[in-house]
Amino acid sequence: METLDTITDEDVEHALIKDIPLAFAKGNLIMPLKRKDGYLRAAVADDKGVLALRELSAHFGLKPAAVHTSPGVVIDAVNRFYGQVGSAEEVMDNITGEDLTSVATEFEKPKDILELTEEAPIIRLLNAILQQAVKERASDIHIEPYEKELDIRMRVDGMLHRVLTPPKIIQDALISRIKIMSNLDIAEKRLPQDGRIRLLIGGRDVDIRVSILPTSHGERAVLRLLDRKQGLIGLWEVGLDKEDEVLMEQLLKRTSGIILVTGPTGSGKTTTLYAALNRVHTEEKNIITVEDPVEYQLKGIGQIHVNPKIGLTFASGLRSILRQDPDIIMVGEIRDVETAEIAIQASLTGHLVLSTLHTNDAPSAIIRLIDMGVEPFLVASSLVGVLAQRLVRVICPDCRQAYEPSEIERSYFDSTVLSKKTSPLLLYRGAGCDKCGGKGYLGRTGIYELLQVDDATRLLITERPDAQKLKSAAIARGMQTLRSDGFEKVLLGITTIEEVLRVTQKDVVES
Repeated sequence: METLDTITDEDVEHALIKDIPLAFAKGNLIMPLKRKDGYLRAAVADDKGVLALRELSAHFGLKPAAVHTSPGVVIDAVNRFYGQVGSAEEVMDNITGEDLTSVATEFEKPKDILELTEEAPIIRLLNAILQQAVKERASDIHIEPYEKELDIRMRVDGMLHRVLTPPKIIQDALISRIKIMSNLDIAEKRLPQDGRIRLLIGGRDVDIRVSILPTSHGERAVLRLLDRKQGLIGLWEVGLDKEDEVLMEQLLKRTSGIILVTGPTGSGKTTTLYAALNRVHTEEKNIITVEDPVEYQLKGIGQIHVNPKIGLTFASGLRSILRQDPDIIMVGEIRDVETAEIAIQASLTGHLVLSTLHTNDAPSAIIRLIDMGVEPFLVASSLVGVLAQRLVRVICPDCRQAYEPSEIERSYFDSTVLSKKTSPLLLYRGAGCDKCGGKGYLGRTGIYELLQVDDATRLLITERPDAQKLKSAAIARGMQTLRSDGFEKVLLGITTIEEVLRVTQKDVVES
């Protein structure tokens, strides 16, 4: 009897999948494969699947040909291949001409949105958009109304690209559908609204953070997709080089002090903080966070979602946390002097505090705290480390090509680095392929700048220096800058010069 360990693209006839409902495939643990020579070939995991195959074969007027495999292989294949059937654009083509202004009635959360195939046009379109976003690894979906058109864009690996321009007539219906799913007020169109949706999309548990904003041409929606399975990663997975990883682990072993992670919005600060918490979390430690919002649920860690409308701010939440006997505290962001001072007092009284700031580089975080109104001696005595970061796109491994750099490209590298090369210098770039959608990049990784606040730095902080002086002193003591870490990853073939320059162009010029 034939068996299969894995199911690949070559094994599957996509046209066949479209004729067999997802619910049937999942319910019977059967994965349709191909029609050939009068037989219907399908992967089955048990006797129930064999019986289901007989029914399907009779329906198609074919003979059954069962291929046995494990339940896990069937489930993985069903999620993978049914997720590839029908893009948002195909759904839009199919529903053109239907009553696009009809708004779905009250939303009942399905087991898996891929099972909703025979619903109202707007439901089908939104499901297809969400399904395509997960398939393309999008972090955000933007639904943007303009005077005569409606744009739908997705952010993949940090870059927005247009996926659909549906008729403007469906704008209100689409936004209303999103509101229903996220339990927002459909009638309220004058004020911003924030909500949340939790769904299974192709077998993946996804949290969707919804923001609705009124504009002059109608309501604009941005949906942030958070894959709950990918919420927790290890500190070694965020992109830190070995030296910085060891230093970061040493800082996290401290029982007091403040560790800051800095960078612009969307630079992966929260992911790094979660990775740090994952590293230090043990049964013996009491860890509490105050966040806006809570992006991922962390098992064994108390998480507080700030709500300024009822007076629960970062500062008030932090005060309350201190009465809960914490060992480690994470504050989502230090936004004002009140939060900064409470965090500093917590660190000085025997707590390890992790938080974020919006600054371009690590030394600027120290200046930002002082500019907020925190006394330099308090910053010097409480701060133990600052990690600045950016996210760069990773060259697609399937279409990566080596090339000899131009003189201009060679000039970006330190002469001492180039002198150590025993072979000709080769860099890499992606040619573009089906896997990366022709972009040449697939996924992202971090580049980092880790400033350890040692005695010399503390002394310098009390003198109220500028950011450049702090940075020069840190570089002299061995700190690797964001740009130099990025160029090291270029030499390793991880990313490109263009990517490093793109994300570090606003940084202070190194001296």
